[in-house]
Amino acid sequence: MDNSTLIAALLGLIEGLTEFIPVSSTGHLLLAGHFLGFESAGKTFEVVIQLGAVLAILSIYAGKLIGVLRDAPSDPAARRFIASVLIAFAPAVVIGVLAHDFIKDVLFETPMLIAIMLVLGGVVLLVVDRIAPAPHHDDAMRLPVKTSLAIGFIQCLAMIPGVSRSGATIVGAMMLGASKRAAAEFSFFLSMPTMAGAFAYDLYKNRDVLDASAMGEIAVGFVVAFTAAVLVVKWLLGYVSRNGYALFGWWRIIVGSAAILGLWLA
Repeated sequence: MDNSTLIAALLGLIEGLTEFIPVSSTGHLLLAGHFLGFESAGKTFEVVIQLGAVLAILSIYAGKLIGVLRDAPSDPAARRFIASVLIAFAPAVVIGVLAHDFIKDVLFETPMLIAIMLVLGGVVLLVVDRIAPAPHHDDAMRLPVKTSLAIGFIQCLAMIPGVSRSGATIVGAMMLGASKRAAAEFSFFLSMPTMAGAFAYDLYKNRDVLDASAMGEIAVGFVVAFTAAVLVVKWLLGYVSRNGYALFGWWRIIVGSAAILGLWLA
C-alpha cells in the first residue's frame, strides 16, 4: 500500500468520525491534508468521500425512510416531513451553486480561516449547550416547516469551512426549540440531500480533472468513511441525549488552537 493510499484511508477515517458530530469534517480534512501535504484535484476528494457518510445514514435509517415514502400518499405527517427536509435543503442549493467557485478556490485554500472558525465554533457550541431554550420539539420528523426553513438558512453558514454543517444545523435547531437528540437527528436527515447534492455538483464541476489515481484514492476514503460513520451515528444520539455537546466544543477549540499554532510556526 503506497503512501497516498494510506493518507486517503486516514482522511476517510477522519471524514467518517467527524461528519455527523459538530466539529467540521471539512475543516478537519482540509487541515489534515494541508499538514500531510495531500492535494486533491479541485479539492474533490474532500467532498466526494462524504458520499460514504451519506450512505451510512441511509443504511441506518433505511427502514424509517422507506416507511415515510410508503406512507406519504396517505399520511399528511409523512408528506410534511418530506417537505420540511426539502425546504431546509433549498437555501443550500441556491447559495451553494452561486458561491461554489469562491468557496472552493478561496475559502478551501485558507487554512488559517478554517482553524479560527473551529475555535469560534467551539465557543458557540459551549455557550449554546448552556443557554439553549427549553425544548418544545422532541421529534425530528415533526418540526414545523418554518423551523426547518430557518435551519436550512443557518446550514448555509457551514459553506465556510471550519463552521461545521452538523454544528450549524444542531445549534440552529436547539436555539429554535428542538431537543438535543431531535436537533442531531434532523441534522442527519438534512445531511442526505445536502451532501448528496454537493457530491453530484462537485463531481460534475471537476469531471475534467479526475483521473484513475484520484478515483482510487476516493474509493479508499469512501469505504473507510462509510464504516466509521456507521459507528459514530449509532453512538452519537445516545451520547448527546445524556451529555450534550460540550465535549465537541472543547475538541474544536483544542484542534483549532493547535492548527493556529502549527500554521504560525510553519
